[in-house]
Amino acid sequence: MSLFGDGLDAAVHKAFTRPVPKSAPAQMRYLVKQLKGTKAVARMLRISQRTVERYVKGQIKKPRPELAARLEREVKKRWQPQIRAKARQKAATTGGIVIDTRARLGYTAPIGSTDQDRVRHLTVALPPQHAARLLDAQQAGATDQQLQQITADALREVYFQDGGRRAGNLEEVRFTDIEHLEFDL
Repeated sequence: MSLFGDGLDAAVHKAFTRPVPKSAPAQMRYLVKQLKGTKAVARMLRISQRTVERYVKGQIKKPRPELAARLEREVKKRWQPQIRAKARQKAATTGGIVIDTRARLGYTAPIGSTDQDRVRHLTVALPPQHAARLLDAQQAGATDQQLQQITADALREVYFQDGGRRAGNLEEVRFTDIEHLEFDL
């Protein structure tokens, strides 16, 4: 499970204008329509083509838990691509992204400063340039560790350095032991 990737996806999903299909037959019909055939859906979900056809006809209604999870993930990945793109574009150009987290934050700074890590609960609005960097990295397939580092760099600049008004000699922010993480566009 990807904490940062799933959090960003959940934030984008809040922008959907219509609900994602809930039942397995409806989800299967949607995927068949998107991938233009039962064979491609069967290959993607690692089930037989006949099973896909039976879901489409409504002969099977309740999938196994692991198939249900794969089915839901694939539908959400493809649901309302234009709305998803608009939400990402808005966050990257004008709106920014809000991060709400409870985690252990500390930093590397010159000798004599209090750089002790401590658990903090932050709700910080990241400006569009940081949102764009985060969303672009996710689109490019960045790992959760890379997304965590990008978020830490954004928090260093926005929260700790306050846009360059303080803590100018702060070198690196440590963002660890994440208890809660939520993004909002």
